Parts: sequence; C-alpha cells; structure tokens
Amino acid sequence: MDTWQRYQRDFANYLKLEKGLAANSIEAYLRDVSHLAEFMNGMNVEPEDVTVDLLRQLLNVLNDIELSPLTQRRMISGWRTFYKMLVVEEAVKSSPAELLDLPKSARHLPDVLTDEEITKIQSTFDLSQPDQYRNNVIIEVLYGCGLRVSELVNLKLSNIYDEEQMLQVIGKGDKERWVPINPTALELLQTYIHTVRSHINIKPSEKKYVFINRLGTRLSRNYVFMFLKQAVANAQIKKRISPHTLRHSFATELVENGADLRAVQEMLGHASISITEIYTHISRDTLRNTIATYHPHYKKQ
Repeated sequence: MDTWQRYQRDFANYLKLEKGLAANSIEAYLRDVSHLAEFMNGMNVEPEDVTVDLLRQLLNVLNDIELSPLTQRRMISGWRTFYKMLVVEEAVKSSPAELLDLPKSARHLPDVLTDEEITKIQSTFDLSQPDQYRNNVIIEVLYGCGLRVSELVNLKLSNIYDEEQMLQVIGKGDKERWVPINPTALELLQTYIHTVRSHINIKPSEKKYVFINRLGTRLSRNYVFMFLKQAVANAQIKKRISPHTLRHSFATELVENGADLRAVQEMLGHASISITEIYTHISRDTLRNTIATYHPHYKKQ
C-alpha cells in the first residue's frame, strides 16, 4: 500500500532529523516497521486502522516462528516510536502499540571469553598472510579497547593518537568518546598500517579508514563476524561468539579486576550506568561459581 511506504519514508526522516539517530539505529527501526507493514499489507489494513488486537496477532506469529522475547520487545519499541510520529503528525489519534504488553524475558548474561581463550583464537591466525595478520590486529583492538564492531570498521587513521595512546571513537548517535589503547595493541595496529595496509591499492574514498580489505575498501561488519566465527571454530571453543563478545569480555575483565563502574561506562560509551551494571552480575556469578567449585561445604551438595 502506498500509505505504508509514504509513512515509512516519513519515519526515516523523523528518526534522522527529529531524533538525530545514527544510520545503524535508523536501519533497525525501519526493519522493525517493515515487518509490521508487511503483515498489515497482507490483511489490507492501513496504518490508521491498526488496532492493538491486530498487533497481538502479529506477536503471535512472531512467537510461532520462535522469535525471542528480547527481539519482540525491541520490535514493539520500534512500533511505538513509529506510531508516536503518526500521533505527532495527527495521522492517528492514539497509538495502538502503547497498549501492548512487553513480552517478559529473563535477563541473559552474555557469553564472555577468558584471556586464555582470546590468545587461543589469535593463535589460529597465520601471521604471514596479510588478511590474517589484519584479523589478528582486529581481535586485539576489539578486546583491548571494547569497541563495537561498527566503531571498528569505521575507525579512521586520524582517530589514532600515538603519543597519548588513545583512540577517538565515534559511537551511537555520533557521540564521541576517548578510549585508551594498550601499547601492545597500538604497536600491532601501527605495524599493520605500515607493513600490510600500505601495500593495498586503496580506493580514494576509503583511504581514511584503518581496516581495509584486499579490494581496497573498508571491511564490513559481516566480514568481521564471519572470520571471528571461523577462528573460534578453529580454536575449538564451544561458545556462541560474535564481535560483541569481545566487547563483553573487555568489560568483564575490567569489572572483575576492580575497575570503577563509571570509568567502564565511559570507555564503553553507555548512555546509562544501568547498562554497564550487567557486568557486576557477571562478576558475582564468577564469584559464586568459584565458591561452588572450591568450598568444601558446596562440594557436599
């Protein structure tokens, strides 16, 4: 229906101009609304005629295909934002999405990698191969600095400050933060830049980016996911791992070793301390597991 397409275009502009969201966030919101539009189109329902009962029918479909409660919660949030825009534009009087109950979900703690497991993954790379040398450096930077994968692939040469041993990172919502980079990671990064990257015929528009593929363009997030998945398999580590796992591992190591939570929040670029606090739960679980393993009274259970 033309109405859905028009409102989706309006929504994209609303998210960019009114909300000031980054491209990745806008893409996620639009994807959530596209699922809504596809379902309602199939029932010949215009955006103005959507009811809470129809939205519940859609949620039932999502349950049937085993979409996780966490994903459903995120989608509902996208629908609410979409209808909030329609209310502002006076296209609808009220939002049907506001009447939806959010699916309950247990708070799942993310998998983390130990320092030894990180080393094991890195040992699978053949450092004589330019691509694998670069991939080893990527692991070091993601784990050593706690970057999001989107921040890594968009890292520019001008964002590296050698003398200060700092990276200038542009995070969600184009927010800038400064992250320390340890001497080992910095040395590896500079070696990659001067001995690997310098031999690539880089396309003019891509020369500002640090991590480049053999075609002369910056790496994609999907590529980082794929090579890491293969490296984890080669290391025979039986965990569900993604590039974000390295960020979780970075934060967990800091918290478990006594780092100030506010400092960790700053380095991760979290908008709220409550997001960072998940790592205190991981730390408590580690302590509990340690007691369960080594305390004689626990062993009696």
